[in-house]
Amino acid sequence: MATDVVVVGSGPNGLSAAVALAGAGYSVEIVEARERIGGGTRTDELTLPGFRHDVCSAAHPMGILSPFFRSLPLEAHGLEWVRPEASVAHPLLDEPAIFLETSVDTTAEGLGRDGEAWRRLVSPFLADPHSLLADALGPLGFPRKPIAFARFGLRALWPATLLARTLFRERRARALFAGCAAHSILPLEQPFTAALGLIFAVTGHVEPWPVIRGGSERLAEALVSVFRSLGGAAIRTGHRVRSLADLPPSRAVLFDTDPLQLAEIAGSELPAGYLRRLRGYRYGPGVFKLDWALEGPIPWRDPRVRRASTVHLGGPLEEVASSERAMYRGEVSRTPFVLLVQQSEHDPSRAPEGHHTGYAYIHVPGGHHEDLTELVESRVEQFAPGFRDRIRARHAMTALDFERYNPNWVGGAITGGAADLFQLFTRPVAALDPYATPNPKLFIGSASTPPGGGVHGMGGYHAARSIARQLGGRGLPHPADGLVPPQLGPGPDP
Repeated sequence: MATDVVVVGSGPNGLSAAVALAGAGYSVEIVEARERIGGGTRTDELTLPGFRHDVCSAAHPMGILSPFFRSLPLEAHGLEWVRPEASVAHPLLDEPAIFLETSVDTTAEGLGRDGEAWRRLVSPFLADPHSLLADALGPLGFPRKPIAFARFGLRALWPATLLARTLFRERRARALFAGCAAHSILPLEQPFTAALGLIFAVTGHVEPWPVIRGGSERLAEALVSVFRSLGGAAIRTGHRVRSLADLPPSRAVLFDTDPLQLAEIAGSELPAGYLRRLRGYRYGPGVFKLDWALEGPIPWRDPRVRRASTVHLGGPLEEVASSERAMYRGEVSRTPFVLLVQQSEHDPSRAPEGHHTGYAYIHVPGGHHEDLTELVESRVEQFAPGFRDRIRARHAMTALDFERYNPNWVGGAITGGAADLFQLFTRPVAALDPYATPNPKLFIGSASTPPGGGVHGMGGYHAARSIARQLGGRGLPHPADGLVPPQLGPGPDP
């Protein structure tokens, strides 16, 4: 008897789709090319024994607030969010660091004369942030909360640089907003870059940006545990799919892959015009990443920076914008914007007693292959003199290394492709249902579909909804309606 759905790939989106479909009563099989599940949520001893490093995702603002993840009993299945005192620290060389705190008032107090402007920016979205996220983390359509979403859209469509300079008079608030907006991996002068800045600012006032105890891989393991509790026992690892003939019989196939892999694997079953559009998908910039085994904590100039899970090393707005602009031109800034996560400050299980891990990456042109260790470490040293003296070992990954590690990350594009004005709403192609293909059996639900990159599982969940509609059986609810599958099983026995 054929399986209802085969899911190709076990990243957060593939696992989320599998859980959602299994919870709705469909039979599901997961097929993964690597020997371990997880995609962008794997954790390994990359440097020395006892030092556990997140290979890709590290801090999880969208994970803890994901409408789908919030509906699941992930904690009962072994997941533990570790909440820091502050989400973001943004150090400056000549004055105290800036912090994104859960408290709007505390954050505003650190922004001087711009504190009230910050309150006015974020407060309207904090009355019902979960509805905002449910509307934002999905395909283009009519929102459930149209007035609130329209208000968000009026701010979101701005270039981040213009919004920051319009709303704020001083450099502290401008720098904090720029650091949040730079997660878009776009020049901050582009339209819609303010959207990421605003979303990340709001999330930091709802929940501190957490790390996961034991490593990001624990999230994948918890999703697998939920999947098994729903009867979804079929998970096949170490099986690379090169054609549809490599898959078991099924009523539908969901690809948690990039568009090129969908085209390569299923090309014989898709029309030529659709394949051209898939192959024309733009991936954009990549990343260069370092992991460190450290003899002690990072010696920040401002010791309070240790309170935060995530550190934005970018200086003022102008410096952050210059770095992101250079990356998009195919260059590497000499003063790069560095995204650093200090997991072991909040999760001591990541390193042997008395030691720490460090994690940092910068945005680079797609396909970049040069070792930028010296550049990144020099940048950290600026804000933390003596940092290099604490390094016991390091592990570097270029943009091409990321692509070799996971073919989904073409050119090192860990967020699944460029999310600029021309591709934000047309991922992977312009379509009323971006998760469906012209073949009624084939679907895509990866970071290359709405809402794009990040560990939230919503691309997979929305793809599962599309599949359920196609199969004609029991459907799946909208994210704003709770999502909890009635058959959801209990956690594993202690």
